[in-house]
Amino acid sequence: METIEERLERLEYYQTLILKLLDDKLSPFYKLIMEAKLTKREVEQLFNTCEELSKEYKIQKAEGLISFTPLLTQFVGMLHPSLDPRTTINALAKERKYTPLMNEFKGIIDIIK
Repeated sequence: METIEERLERLEYYQTLILKLLDDKLSPFYKLIMEAKLTKREVEQLFNTCEELSKEYKIQKAEGLISFTPLLTQFVGMLHPSLDPRTTINALAKERKYTPLMNEFKGIIDIIK
């Protein structure tokens, strides 16, 4: 009889095969999530972080602030350890999620590059 660990290992292997098969059709953000093996709760936390930072970005922008590096620093600090900040920002921007905020972050990280 197959153990739970063996079944889990097989399912993880199948997942990697599916990711390769759907590589060009899969959304970059969701592909990133699957590769990082994030849970639903962790993805929801990421979305909540983006929502909060987007609201703060709009407030700061309306107040005339021009430097949003502290928001980027906060984003990176709250990001799941298995997610690369640059890759995550690019994936979210490509998906048009939190567009103004992600475009601002992309501008900052492009300068840092």
